[in-house]
Amino acid sequence: MNSLPEALLHAARIGDITLLETVLAQKPDINTQDSRGFTPLVLACYNGNLESVQLLLKAGADVNIPDFSGNTALMGVCFKGYAPIAGLLITHGADLNLQHSNGGTALMFATLFGRNDLVKLMLDHGADTSIRESRGLTALDLAYQQGNEQAIELLQRV
Repeated sequence: MNSLPEALLHAARIGDITLLETVLAQKPDINTQDSRGFTPLVLACYNGNLESVQLLLKAGADVNIPDFSGNTALMGVCFKGYAPIAGLLITHGADLNLQHSNGGTALMFATLFGRNDLVKLMLDHGADTSIRESRGLTALDLAYQQGNEQAIELLQRV
């Protein structure tokens, strides 16, 4: 590791709690971004490192900073299916309705990838079902497109 930001990103990516605590004690820029725009929080979330996510949030990580494609930590966990991390992000102020470069939202990711526990979680916390992505499709349209019967049922209740 040549620098504190690199060490922070590395520790978050691999979920090395001891290294992460050591680096955080040196007060680095908690929201530093790598060449793709990934923050330590995005990396920890995408890799399912719940304890790392907790440490980063406690240290003040911004839950809504997108990568350079517009994907947020919440979008990543909805894609991957990490409901406990999604709940934690929501508790810490994650914006459920942010859109990435193609207009997709966390709810749309959950719908597309059959993460129906996350579809329910997003809806329970007020995700906007009227948002349309770049092709004009809503989460409900995507659920129909994917044949995701459970998501269709959840989305029609709203």
